[in-house]
Amino acid sequence: MMEWLGFSCLLLGVLLWPSSTQNVVPGTALNCCEGDILLLLDSSGSVSSYEFSRLLHFLSELLLPFSLGRGQVRAGLLQVGTEPHLEFGLDAHSTQPGLQGALHRTRQLQGDTNTEAALRQAQGLLARAGAEDELELPKVLVWLTDGVQPGMVDGPMAELRRAGVSLLAVSTGHGNYQVLQRVVTPPIESHLYFVDIDDISIITEDLREAIIELIRVERLRVVQVSSHSAVLQWRPVLGSNTDFYSFLHYSSVLPGGGEGQPNGGASSGGQYHRRTLPGDASWVELRGLQPDTIYTASLTPNSQSNHDYLNTLSVTFTTQPEVLSPAVVTVADSGPDRVRVSWGPLQTEHVQRYQIEYGALPSGQVHTVRLHGHQNSTLLTGLEPDTQYLVTVSALYSTGKEKAMSVKACTREVLPALADLQLTPVGRDVVQVRWWGHDEGLRGYWLNWERGETQSPSRPAFSCLYLPPGSLSTLLTHLAPSSRVCVSPVYRMARGLGLCCTARTQTGLILRAHIPGLGSIQNFGIGSHSTP
Repeated sequence: MMEWLGFSCLLLGVLLWPSSTQNVVPGTALNCCEGDILLLLDSSGSVSSYEFSRLLHFLSELLLPFSLGRGQVRAGLLQVGTEPHLEFGLDAHSTQPGLQGALHRTRQLQGDTNTEAALRQAQGLLARAGAEDELELPKVLVWLTDGVQPGMVDGPMAELRRAGVSLLAVSTGHGNYQVLQRVVTPPIESHLYFVDIDDISIITEDLREAIIELIRVERLRVVQVSSHSAVLQWRPVLGSNTDFYSFLHYSSVLPGGGEGQPNGGASSGGQYHRRTLPGDASWVELRGLQPDTIYTASLTPNSQSNHDYLNTLSVTFTTQPEVLSPAVVTVADSGPDRVRVSWGPLQTEHVQRYQIEYGALPSGQVHTVRLHGHQNSTLLTGLEPDTQYLVTVSALYSTGKEKAMSVKACTREVLPALADLQLTPVGRDVVQVRWWGHDEGLRGYWLNWERGETQSPSRPAFSCLYLPPGSLSTLLTHLAPSSRVCVSPVYRMARGLGLCCTARTQTGLILRAHIPGLGSIQNFGIGSHSTP
């Protein structure tokens, strides 16, 4: 008789638990979701051993199809007893065999039903998991209870809901309906289940679908879009080498509601493009789109299993308005006889060539430069200094269309250097400064020197002076010993190259400096010279 009972128990265990072959399901695992599922399992003495084993078997079947790990679904199990016990955390298992083995090894705690303490621990677990996530991920708590003396759970459950946790409940008893109804997240019809323990398997798919709706990840998304193209990306949902994606198509709706006809490979009416992509594909580029147009793209996974979950993915997007080059023209590196002209955007697939026309305003001769369509910059040389030019950049498209944009560009004026500088001491700390410059375009002269009177020897005082263009000399007083005197010509746009000379305030000494090429350099007396 004992042998028959032992055999019956063994047979019951085999019937209640999935076989080892069912645990290995990489080809059928759901890749639809990303988020955390924390299972709150009543493991107290009010739950019979038979009920507890049925609950574990239910959880095994519930989680079996999910892909596990970071970036997928993380599952943890927290048991309710006199003191809560974390059977395994959210990061404990990243494979189905590991998770199924952990559920199979779970032992009942017995003791009291201290659900409130377990909920407090659940709050901490989910809060820490959220702090570690780079992105905010959905979190679900599934509470499995026999409904006997649930305790003061309203407060902790409300805090979990405020933290964004979705609460679902399964009760194998028929009491405390009001409590469970208050704590679960709406809608109640899909988030609260009352079921006899022997019939619990009938809610497996409904509960799983409810969880999937909470943690489902939008699969098809637009990661790049322009006026004529778009890149679509999705998380892979197929695992077998024989699986494939079919009927990838996109239709266009032009502004105003009319259907467009994208170019190339169109089916009836030219409204759709269809492709077949391998099962390991995760992105596709759509080309030949119309600008400023609404498109709907859909992707249908084709697999030999999981037909209920591998639904068609879709996304709607609008292409950008067409921006014809040149949309912007800039001028840089301006000099007395040259300017650099740049334009954009570069559209090598559509522009055959660019033509640059430029001439001095108001009525100078027009010059033309022709460039290939892959260029977006050129240097215009041989220009007149201090002159305003009108520059027009024209693009010739392969369709015959043309677009042009004009800007004004100014060359810099020629800034002649100071021709000569002479210092003549006329007394103690006094120097007569004389200079010679060029009159063309001259606006004045800028002088600076070091004064002798200063409160801090380590911080010499400097003075500066602006003089009109007719001034060719001035008297400087209170100079510091070996003071450096600099004179620069000032023009409309900037200063020209000046000269500097070190003063020796000794009577009878003349110090002189001028630029090489404009005459011989002469030094009379003691001193040195340089350009500022």
